[in-house]
Amino acid sequence: MTAAVPEIRSTCPYCGVGCGLRLRREADGGVVVQGDVDHPANAGRTCSKGSALAETLGLEGRLLYPVMDGRRVEWDAALDRVAQVFSDTIARHGPDSVAFYVSGQLLTEDYYVANKLMKGFIGSGNIDTNSRLCMASAVAGHKRAFGSDTVPGVYADLDLADLVVLVGSNLAWCHPVLFQRLMAAKTERPELTIVVIDPRRTMTARNADLHLALRPGSDVALFNGLLAYLHEQGRMDGAFVADHTSGLDAALAVARDLSLPEIAEITGLNQADLKRFYDLFARHERVVTAYSQGVNQSSCGTDKVNAIINCHLLAGRIGRPGMGPFSITGQPNAMGGREVGGLANQLACHMELDNPDHRRVVQDFWAAPRIADKPGLKAVDLFRAVKAGSVKAIWIAGTNPVDSLPDADDVQAALRACPFVVVSDVLQVTDTARHAHVLLPAAAWGEKSGTVTNSERRISRQRGFLPLPGEAKPDWWIFAQVGRRMGWADAFTYETPAEILAEYARLSGAENHGRRDFDISALGGITAEDYDALTPFQWPWPAGQPRNDARRFFADGQFYTPDRKARFIATPWGAAAEQPGDEYPLILNTGRIRDQWHTMTRTGRSPRLMGHIAEPFVEIHPADAVAHGIAPASLVILRNHRGHAILRALVSEEQQRGTVFAPLHWTDQLSAKARVDVLVNPATDPISGQPELKFTPVAVQPYAADWYGFAMLADKPTLLPVGYWTLAPSRDGWRLELADENVPQDWMVFARALFGIGGEDGVELLAYHDAAAGQHRFAAFRDDRLIGALFVARQPVAVSRAWAAEQLGVSFTTATARLRLLAGRTGADQPDRGAIVCACFDVGARQIAAAVAGGCGTVEAVTAATQAGGNCGSCRSEIRRIIDAASIQKAG
Repeated sequence: MTAAVPEIRSTCPYCGVGCGLRLRREADGGVVVQGDVDHPANAGRTCSKGSALAETLGLEGRLLYPVMDGRRVEWDAALDRVAQVFSDTIARHGPDSVAFYVSGQLLTEDYYVANKLMKGFIGSGNIDTNSRLCMASAVAGHKRAFGSDTVPGVYADLDLADLVVLVGSNLAWCHPVLFQRLMAAKTERPELTIVVIDPRRTMTARNADLHLALRPGSDVALFNGLLAYLHEQGRMDGAFVADHTSGLDAALAVARDLSLPEIAEITGLNQADLKRFYDLFARHERVVTAYSQGVNQSSCGTDKVNAIINCHLLAGRIGRPGMGPFSITGQPNAMGGREVGGLANQLACHMELDNPDHRRVVQDFWAAPRIADKPGLKAVDLFRAVKAGSVKAIWIAGTNPVDSLPDADDVQAALRACPFVVVSDVLQVTDTARHAHVLLPAAAWGEKSGTVTNSERRISRQRGFLPLPGEAKPDWWIFAQVGRRMGWADAFTYETPAEILAEYARLSGAENHGRRDFDISALGGITAEDYDALTPFQWPWPAGQPRNDARRFFADGQFYTPDRKARFIATPWGAAAEQPGDEYPLILNTGRIRDQWHTMTRTGRSPRLMGHIAEPFVEIHPADAVAHGIAPASLVILRNHRGHAILRALVSEEQQRGTVFAPLHWTDQLSAKARVDVLVNPATDPISGQPELKFTPVAVQPYAADWYGFAMLADKPTLLPVGYWTLAPSRDGWRLELADENVPQDWMVFARALFGIGGEDGVELLAYHDAAAGQHRFAAFRDDRLIGALFVARQPVAVSRAWAAEQLGVSFTTATARLRLLAGRTGADQPDRGAIVCACFDVGARQIAAAVAGGCGTVEAVTAATQAGGNCGSCRSEIRRIIDAASIQKAG
């Protein structure tokens, strides 16, 4: 037994909301995770992912020691090899022959050291981040309009707005705590109007007063029309525009190129809905337009951002309470990465690589032998350069580009051909790590300490409360050690993250004097004790000034362009270059689902989180399903000329005709062929370099399976020789979906191999066969415990997954109980909960339906009866849908 430790305050490692958490390690080693009621970002709320963090802290699969060429080595050997190969490569081919690819999962201190090493000492701009995939277009749009990457508003603006426009943001699933804040504001002020602009009828759209299901990629035309409408209706703030902006005439000329009927044709929206939206925006002074990946992840993402900002500038609705354009970031420290210069075209502290004065400031401050003098390669181009051989050594930290980048098989081929690949990660086996020549064990959340910045510019501490396992080290330490070994020991003497933050803070104030937005120089002398006690704050916080945690930018009309005026940007609409056609008639949109995060290296460990959606899927409209011969719940092949994926069909009216949606999370670790980014168009925005992850032409066709299977296993299977499989953890083992185009020669042999029992004594194997119907069922017991069950049919197996997975923890002492299991039937003592709807409290659809049948006619009543929806609230829309379905059925 270990002694309990005091409560620790930290920050969630998931989305950009930046929720504060209170963490307590119990005497038995368990961890309790609760929302921090005193943290201003979430006021105690947590989402399903944050609530399940304690379930993801195990050491299974962890990389616990350095590995070099497949064998365990000491840290000194691994670090010496990395330093030597990078130094030799630079000596032979120049500094641009090496690169770093890092992550919004890194802490700011990690980011700072990596950026300093690459840009200031190696002397190349070749450090980019997976944040390029989520918010680079927002950065570029901000810089074009404001002269800096400045987020003007704060979360409180959602509470104060009279109109909130959500563009390309499934806030209910991707930023649940922020969504619940918005819904609480609407409950308090029903007159608050919510407009959702999204091709899909998402759970967010279900809560909107107006849902504009525009055609994918048509956002620029929509907002150009709004700009012209605001001007025509006399909604321009003439004094603000005259005194504080430039470029209106050119932006208006482009906006007027399209008439309302033409905009309706381009967007697929009817003119009445367009006018309603335009009028809502015109009439409401306090308007927040919040946008996320549906805007940014586009080959015209920067123009989408600027088309939105143009409308706010014209009306002067920026920088004041309850109004402004608001970029909602995806990762926990995407903002910190932007601030520290983690992108290939930036320097630290919002200084610019193409500005000679900024380069001088940074180089002098670092006392660096050189400084990168041009932007490095952005993510997609970086891996193209790896494949082409011009980048000969790459270091990947905290991210999984073989799964997350577009044209992902091409990325895999690039790493396979690269002479030297270094991977710093927390897991030993990922789709990227398998290509590493050197694997470096990094500290995970809960083990490392540092700072992160959320979407409203709030800097919070992440604090370690677990010991470093094995030989794992913080990322900043790893980068600093390599910097020392490359000959720059004096520049990388850090012993603690507090020292790094202090240096970073001093740099932010160097020759600033209010000329740059980012300034946290008040922390330039922070001590270790003050660092440990640091409470969340919003930047800027210049030296000698008090904290101002409610500051909005630009209320005074002063921007960061040379003339201090905001710029209107002309944003001509144009169709994407790669359009659907006869061969690939559907548009693929990729994104997140509610309970999963990135490539599931953390969330995929939690049975509770996997209970909501345990299998990769493609969502398709019923009419498209019929046209392509796709039956509900069948397997489909999604394909184009880049590759293919095999996914479960989710036939849904929520999906727009002509489009399909697939989640980005599944990898080769948990499914046979579900890496959807192998299909994705690698076209990028010409300004931001952000790839087109929302618009890829594809075709769908049925997967010609001869049989389908579902299995529950006590032990994780090691061999799955079938065409399709998907694996998910359950409370006491694993659940497994199977299918193949070929029937096994001997089902008994197949089942024994799957269960891992061979000819083992002491195992009872029950079997049922109906060869004519193509049905086979097996259940294996050791003593009174189920160790494996397999259900096979010619069609998708009709067994409740949630109920079946729970049987692994049940004692089967009678023949009747075992036969009932083989039949796939529940017992009276163990009712079927149905598919999990509320992951926070593990409540299933059947439980909610039973509560509705018992008289619960509102979401609040269901919550009171079952707890479902009582924590993060991200399932409340699904609860509402169950209530509505029951009402329709009753009325019918």
